[in-house]
Amino acid sequence: MAKRRSRGDGGLHWDESRQRWIATANLGFDPSGKRIVKRGSGKTKTEAKNKLKEVLRDHEDGLAIAPTNYTVKDAVTDWLAYGLVGIDPSTAETCATLSRTHVIPSLGARKLRDLSAEDVDRWLAIKAKTLSTRTLQALHSCLNRSVKRAMARDKVKRNVVELCSVPQGQAGRPSKALTFVQAEAVLKGAEGTSMYAYIVVALLTGARTEELRALTWDHVFLQGIPAADPPQPPHIAVWRSVRRGGDTKTRKSRRTLALPARCVEALWQQFEDQGWDRLAADEKWEEHGLVFSSAVGRPLDAANVRRAFRQALNGVDGINADEWTPRELRHSFVSLLSDRGVPLEVISRLVGHSGTAVTEEVYRKQIRPVIQTGAVVMDGIFGVDP
Repeated sequence: MAKRRSRGDGGLHWDESRQRWIATANLGFDPSGKRIVKRGSGKTKTEAKNKLKEVLRDHEDGLAIAPTNYTVKDAVTDWLAYGLVGIDPSTAETCATLSRTHVIPSLGARKLRDLSAEDVDRWLAIKAKTLSTRTLQALHSCLNRSVKRAMARDKVKRNVVELCSVPQGQAGRPSKALTFVQAEAVLKGAEGTSMYAYIVVALLTGARTEELRALTWDHVFLQGIPAADPPQPPHIAVWRSVRRGGDTKTRKSRRTLALPARCVEALWQQFEDQGWDRLAADEKWEEHGLVFSSAVGRPLDAANVRRAFRQALNGVDGINADEWTPRELRHSFVSLLSDRGVPLEVISRLVGHSGTAVTEEVYRKQIRPVIQTGAVVMDGIFGVDP
């Protein structure tokens, strides 16, 4: 006489409509009295039984849902939708672009429970042939955070991405600096363009592009403060940036910079030109108090500045506009000061670094041997006729 199966041993039957073997196990009842039945299917009896074993294993491990069909795409999509709360919008947009361009097309169809460290290693190795190391690190971070979120929600038991190292990628485009001759050509060529004042201030003060885009007129003192003791020359207070919360990159990035005479002239012209823009825009003008804004007063984003900057450089002799970016004006500032013998410690304070080590690391190609500050030296370099 055949032995009766014990509770939980389950059954095995052929499903004609699905053309698959179905293995089932009865695990009792849930709090509402509903029977708990787990199933596994396969083309053969053995495959169905093995699938059921995986489902039961997940149940015993405490996974609330047997995620047999939960894919990497599902995990990444869930993270993009709910895991970026409170993140700066530009950072969230970057994560979404990287994920939808590189992660989902390559790994999205893979079931998350089947994703292996070898899969991730192979994917990163392929990407390393065309992408920079920094981009590879960002891709690894996006996938890692997606799987970590899925693991916290019982979609997978472990995060294999954490086991994988980021390989060395392709070398990025090395930053460069304008020579004095090139800098003079850029300043001359940019005259009359909407970016002239921006280029002058960026090149002659070394301020970051995110600091200049957030600069407001109430932080610009074109006449200085003669009544102060001692009197203060014309200067700008670099106290804000377009970063989340409006803070500068570091505590020491919050600084006050004297303005070379050429900057003062350019900013007076910018103030006048913006007044005409305000009149032309009429009711469309949005007042944000920004020094550098669109034709209707709106804040500029990085793409706006980069596009206008390259347009201003078109036609400048010896300069290929497509090969330069606004941030390289800051590199040029460091290079020009270093060429004139300004000490590294002074340059570090002017560019708002926490110490000289940062300046040396970031701008090592622009630093020269030094002897002997910003506005004074720049007046000597780009002096204006009295």
